[in-house]
Amino acid sequence: MILKGTKFQLKVWKYLKTIPKGKIKTYKQVAINIKSPKSARAVANACAKNPYAPKIPCHRVIRSDGALGGYSGRGGIKQKLRLLRSEKVAI
Repeated sequence: MILKGTKFQLKVWKYLKTIPKGKIKTYKQVAINIKSPKSARAVANACAKNPYAPKIPCHRVIRSDGALGGYSGRGGIKQKLRLLRSEKVAI
């Protein structure tokens, strides 16, 4: 699959593919792991613009306060919750 996005979006999406099924990360953790520790908000925006959900699993990224955040895939936040529960994530 050839992904189309900005250089930053591609970096975020590539990292998202490394998050194992059943695990979650925060936007801040993703930012730190892609070596852009102050870019949690930009990570959230890259997730929001992800046209490849759920193949690129942005549903596995949540807010630091434990809230789900948004979901760009079909079905919105309800679908994000269903996907996480189907992966046995305790949410």
